[in-house]
Amino acid sequence: MKRRLFVASSALAALGVHAQVADLNDAINKAGRQRMLSQRASKAYLALLQKVETRNAQQVLDRSIVLFEKQLSELKAFAPSPAIRGTYDALDGAWNEFKRELTGVVPSKEEAAKVVKLDATVLALANQGTTQYETASGRPVGRLVNIAGRQRMLSQRMAKFYLAGAMQIDATGSAAEIAKSRTEFLAALEVLRSAPEATTQIRQELVLADAQWMFFNRGLQRLEGAGASPALMSDVFVTSENLLAIMDRVTGLYSDLKT
Repeated sequence: MKRRLFVASSALAALGVHAQVADLNDAINKAGRQRMLSQRASKAYLALLQKVETRNAQQVLDRSIVLFEKQLSELKAFAPSPAIRGTYDALDGAWNEFKRELTGVVPSKEEAAKVVKLDATVLALANQGTTQYETASGRPVGRLVNIAGRQRMLSQRMAKFYLAGAMQIDATGSAAEIAKSRTEFLAALEVLRSAPEATTQIRQELVLADAQWMFFNRGLQRLEGAGASPALMSDVFVTSENLLAIMDRVTGLYSDLKT
């Protein structure tokens, strides 16, 4: 898989992040982005451990940690109810434990398995917060922001499990998680494409997502367990970043809708 639509090192150099939470749509967007960052950080950790896209992976890990902490502070401050604030207090604790594992030890297969386990707790709480913000919104577009934002997470989750499977961290379970995420990702693309709220610009971005998905999925389908080559792992890492960049734009476009 040699063709690439974007340059991975700059594909997410700057996410569309406001200085503070602007409104409930923006809260859903940022809350959903926290889900993605939990998976993206693990993906970068696994890539570094296997010497895949080393410079890029280190940048991805560093930026993911900084952005997660920035948005966590903003979402806690914006929380419109004690229940939502409680979710983000819990997420703060889970994140600190996860971050210590990401940054505080020498990477190894044993530590990588812990990282994958800890990111699941962070993901679950981040998803809970996103759902709570969507409920607080009470508007149809809030659901679309959530769905589009979840696509970002799924792109990173599939790449993470690809890299986990490549180093034989629960290879069977990793393959099953990729299959589950693939099904959800494709179904959500159809929801986003067919939504009455979808603008021409949103549909154009989803055409780009379809094209990038072809490259990404081709790499996922070539998982060879411990025999996965560095080149194949690099392709999956790069295309996951490219797909993420597109879906982040789609999420932002839905978030900007005022219907």
